Amino acid sequence: MKTVQLEIKRFDDVIGDVAAALAEDKSLPSRISFDNVEALWKILSPKKMELLQAMAGQGYLSIREIARRVNRDVSAVHRDIKALTDAGLVERNSERQACFPYD
Repeated sequence: MKTVQLEIKRFDDVIGDVAAALAEDKSLPSRISFDNVEALWKILSPKKMELLQAMAGQGYLSIREIARRVNRDVSAVHRDIKALTDAGLVERNSERQACFPYD
């Protein structure tokens, strides 16, 4: 199972964690860090969380298929997927499909 941790942590602290892991030759768990709660909720609104849950562990899906799974308008899902991609939470492939690469 491939998991990701969401955390509230200042950027400087994240850089410190990475530097310490490199110095000790350790790997870090997959994490997505936000500077504050407001930033987290801006990116991970309830509708966007619903998208991630529908996509988790499913591989690459078309925007239309994601919209079908959550019973939402394709253009609204496209907008949310773009925001999640810009935030680094979702990956896109050359066929414009989207993937949340965690279970």
